[in-house]
Amino acid sequence: MAENSALAPQGPAAAQSDQPSWLSLYIRQWTQKPTREVLAGMVSTFALIPEVIAFSYIAGVTPAMALFSTFAIAVTLSVFGGRPGMISGAAGSVALVAAPLVHGYGVDYLIPATLLAGLFQVGFGLLRLEVVMDYVSAEVVTGFANALAILIFSAQVPQITHAGPQGWGLMALGLAIIYGAPRLLPALFERIPSPLVCIVALYAAAEFMGWHVATIGDLGALPTGWPELHLPHVPLTWHSLGIILPASVAMAAVGLLESMLTAEIADERTQTSSNAGQECTGLGLANLASSLWGGIAGCGMIGQTVGNIRYGGVGRLSTFTSGAFLLALMVALHGWVARVPVAALVAIMVMVSASTFSWQSLRDLRTHPRLGSLVMVLTVVVVVATKNLALGVLCGVMLSGVFFAWAAARMVNITRSVQGDVTVCAIEGQIFFASARRLVHTLAEPLTTPNLVVDLRGAHFLDVSAVAAFEKAVENDRKRGVNVTIEGFDDARHGLLSQLRPALLEG
Repeated sequence: MAENSALAPQGPAAAQSDQPSWLSLYIRQWTQKPTREVLAGMVSTFALIPEVIAFSYIAGVTPAMALFSTFAIAVTLSVFGGRPGMISGAAGSVALVAAPLVHGYGVDYLIPATLLAGLFQVGFGLLRLEVVMDYVSAEVVTGFANALAILIFSAQVPQITHAGPQGWGLMALGLAIIYGAPRLLPALFERIPSPLVCIVALYAAAEFMGWHVATIGDLGALPTGWPELHLPHVPLTWHSLGIILPASVAMAAVGLLESMLTAEIADERTQTSSNAGQECTGLGLANLASSLWGGIAGCGMIGQTVGNIRYGGVGRLSTFTSGAFLLALMVALHGWVARVPVAALVAIMVMVSASTFSWQSLRDLRTHPRLGSLVMVLTVVVVVATKNLALGVLCGVMLSGVFFAWAAARMVNITRSVQGDVTVCAIEGQIFFASARRLVHTLAEPLTTPNLVVDLRGAHFLDVSAVAAFEKAVENDRKRGVNVTIEGFDDARHGLLSQLRPALLEG
C-alpha cells in the first residue's frame, strides 16, 4: 500500500486523473443502461398522465395544455437539469398557485406569468441561492414525502369507490402483476418494469372481456395534434406586470421548493448527489420552454420520481423518455391511450404512493427525539389538511427553527460562586434572543458581595437581543452600587458586543 501510494500521482494532477471530466460524466448519465432507462421512463409517463390531468382542472387549463407543458418541462430538464432520473411536470402546488390568476384574468395572463417565473428560477440558480435548502430539516423532508404519498393515494379513492366490480377486478389484477410478477419471474422483470406489463395486460383483459370500464379518455380531452408555439397576448403595461408579478414569484418559489425537495429525496434513494444550483437553473429554462409550448409552469414530482428510480431510471434518458413518450402517446397513439382502463393507472399510482411513503419513519417515532417526530407529523397534517405542499413545508421549517431555538436556549450554563468579597458569574453557551432572558434573571439576583465578575470565556453573543439584554443586566447591577467587571473578553467570540456596546466593557 505504501509503495502504491508513493507511485501514484500527487496533488491536482492526481485528482484530475481520478475524477471523470464533466463531459464524460454527462455522457454517462445519458448512456448508462439505455433499455432500463427507457422502460422506466415509459412507466413514469403513465404515472404522469392522471396527475397532470387532475391538476390541469385545478389550475383552470385544458388537459392538452398541461400535457404539452409536461412534455416541454421533461425534455428540457433532461438536458439542463442537475438531478438525473428526476421526473418533473405541470402538477403539484404550482397548479394551486396558478389557479387564481387563470380564474381571475384568463389563460392569456398565465403564459407571461410562467415566462417570468422561469426567469426568476434561472436567476435563483445562477446566484447559487439553493443554499436555503440547508435550513430544511430531514424531518420536514420526510413529512413532505409522507404527506404527498397520502395525497396521491387519496386522489385514487374516488376512482376506486366508483369503479364497480369489473374495475375492482382489474385493479386487483394490476396490483398482483406489479407486486407478484417480479417475484414469480425475477429474471424477466429485471429487464421489463411490471407496471408496463400491468397496463398492457389490463387493456387486453378489458378489450377481450368487453367490459365497459372507465378509461383515460374519460378523464378529459386529450390532445390529438402537435404542440403549437404560444406567444403571450396581453398588453405590455405596468398594470399587466402588477397582475402577473405576484403569481410569477409564487410559482417560482413553490416550484423551486418542490423540485429541491424532490431532488433531495432522489439523492437519498440513489445514494448520489445532485447539483442543486443547476437543477434550479434547469427548472427555470424548462418553465421558459413550457410558457412557449404549453403555458403552465411545473416542478419536480416526487411520486413519479420515486417510481422512476424504483424501476431503474437514474439517468437523463429516463427523464427524456418520460416527456418524449408522453408526446408520442398523445399524438401517435392517441386512440389506444384513450382506451387504457383507469384501473391500470390507479394500480400504478397506489404503487407509487406506497413507494413514496417512508414506512421507516413510523418505526422511528418510538426512537427519534420527540420534537423531531412532532415536526414530521405536523408537516404531514398541514399538507394533507390544506393540500398545499409549500405551506406544509413552510410550517415544518418554522417549527424546526422554534424547536432548535428552544433546545439551544436550554444548553446555556450560568454558574455563580463566591470568592472572598467577589461573586464570579461564569457564562457558557450561545446567548441569543431565546436565552437572553435567563441571563438577565441570573444577573439580577441579589448579591452578598460588593463586587461582581462576569466571566465570558465560554459565552458567544449571537444577536442584538443578547447584547441588549446583557447591557441591561450589567447596568442594573451598577445602578445598585455593584462594582461589575467583565473578564474573558475575546474579539473573535464577542466582537458583536464590542461593536454595539464598547462602553459596556469599560470599568
